[in-house]
Amino acid sequence: MSVYHEGSRALQDRVGVREAADHVGRAMGDGIKPIAAAFLELQPLLVLGAADPETGRVWASPMTGPPGFARATTSHQMSVTGGVRPGDPLAPALTADGTQIGTIALDPRTRRRMRLNGRLRPTERGLAISADRVFSNCPKYIQRRQSYEMVPGRGVEAGRRSTELAQGQREFMASSDTFFIATVHEGGAEVSHRGGNPGFVRVDSSRTLSWRDYPGNSMFLTLGNIRSDSRAGLLFLDWTTGTTLQLTGEARTLFGADGSRRVHFTLTEALETPSALPLRWSAPEYSPANPVPAD
Repeated sequence: MSVYHEGSRALQDRVGVREAADHVGRAMGDGIKPIAAAFLELQPLLVLGAADPETGRVWASPMTGPPGFARATTSHQMSVTGGVRPGDPLAPALTADGTQIGTIALDPRTRRRMRLNGRLRPTERGLAISADRVFSNCPKYIQRRQSYEMVPGRGVEAGRRSTELAQGQREFMASSDTFFIATVHEGGAEVSHRGGNPGFVRVDSSRTLSWRDYPGNSMFLTLGNIRSDSRAGLLFLDWTTGTTLQLTGEARTLFGADGSRRVHFTLTEALETPSALPLRWSAPEYSPANPVPAD
């Protein structure tokens, strides 16, 4: 049985990478291997993505904790201690048993990442996720950040919701080198990473932004989901202040005459939360794979 659904297959065929995708897809499994478990226990940050069961909107949200707060408790289950901050839009999904959820643990120090998708079960200490799919990606487009520090716990300011992007938010995204994107399909949810040199995200108006889809692993999981279901959630992090900017809306992929791909995102709602995360990372060393933004 294929690990890909119709949306991913359609894009693989259009680009001519079905055979490469099949090869990469064989690395997917539903088990957490010891090397993946060891990687997971070292991470202070986990990004989750799911659809709000009440509104249907898709969000990407961060969770943080001391290394070990997210860990493999069996070869097919990840447990996470704690929860999202109060008022996070993903909170309703994280309290609903059986929520289809995607996660990604990304380590800027080593430029490694691990993705685990499955079904969620709330627990007394946080949540547990039964794994349906576990895999790692190459380090392409991940910026190296050598170290981080945990700022002592302080009260988190209330988030600011809006249906349009303020000028400061637009400038922040336009200068970003990394964001996370959550998407969904009939069989589950995904969270993926997008990276590039500052300027790779283009903010076109107070409600629209876009980015060039760089060549990757040929799987087309995210774009395949968008082809089947346009709902998406974006998460931008300020790596030096801990501020988060979460967006929910709809995305679509446009192909250029030269075969290039650009993803366009239309905002439904934005939530900016100052100092939401206790992590403070060192300055980035940009990935050598990053193209120079052309537009």
